[in-house]
Amino acid sequence: MSTTTDTSKDKLIEDLRTLINDAEELLELTADDAKGKAADVHGRLGARLTLAKERLKDAEDAIVDTGRKAARATDDYVHEKPWQAVGIAAGVAFLLGLLSSRR
Repeated sequence: MSTTTDTSKDKLIEDLRTLINDAEELLELTADDAKGKAADVHGRLGARLTLAKERLKDAEDAIVDTGRKAARATDDYVHEKPWQAVGIAAGVAFLLGLLSSRR
């Protein structure tokens, strides 16, 4: 995965955590004032926050699992075909050198 993608995913996860924490704090602050329809909304919001936390945890686990699988596959490939890996790395370095020299 690219660094930009990793950074975007990390930022999204951090933003969702912040949103969930802020919503939980709001729920705690308004818990005593909840009456009638407000109590109903308060309960639904609490349930949705719990669900959002579970989904966020699942998304984090999936991202970590995907990263581990990619790292494992790369490691296996390098061990199975070391000279091809060196050639690919040299080719990528050459291309990056060409691109950076044009600036």
